[in-house]
Amino acid sequence: MTLAAFLTVAFLHLLAAISPGPAVILSARTGLTEGPRTGAFLAAGIGAGAVIWAAAALFGLALLFQVAPALLWALKIFGAAYLLWLGYTMWRDASLPLETETGDRPPRTTASAFRLGLFTQLANPKPAVLFSAIFIGTVPPEAPFWIYMALLVVVFLNEAVWNMSVARVFALEQSRTTYISLKTIIDRSFGGLLALLGVKIVTT
Repeated sequence: MTLAAFLTVAFLHLLAAISPGPAVILSARTGLTEGPRTGAFLAAGIGAGAVIWAAAALFGLALLFQVAPALLWALKIFGAAYLLWLGYTMWRDASLPLETETGDRPPRTTASAFRLGLFTQLANPKPAVLFSAIFIGTVPPEAPFWIYMALLVVVFLNEAVWNMSVARVFALEQSRTTYISLKTIIDRSFGGLLALLGVKIVTT
């Protein structure tokens, strides 16, 4: 695999990572409500989920989806249900003040933030198909194992660093002040977008 082909794969995935989707929306809200540290662990979970889908694409999951389309539909339905649930809870709690939003529950742990990012990324099976489209023609079958590992590292970094940056920007004091004053509107907007993306996963 040439260096140019490797950089092409990295760039195409970066474009996919920065496009608006459930992960970016959740990173923004986590930065606003829980700060950059929790957002960083969420972003790491998102990166780990992307690595799982990329590895699946490298080892032929997209081909399995073609042979057994019912599997793809099952994953789409599960993922859509998960995003709809996230959107519903965000919408439901939108009118609660920020300081009492979690009631008597303890703050989200780093492990919990990581799992949320991981499950949110895995809720959308389309990256497996997207990765397959990117890898076909750019990653030769005879490529050495270290090339595969390097690609997975790039996938993780693209997803984690981008979503970490989103969380950090939204964690700035000015962003937080704006959020507190418009919490109901912003949370319902985020919740509605997550729900719409869940519906889109099923219908496309």
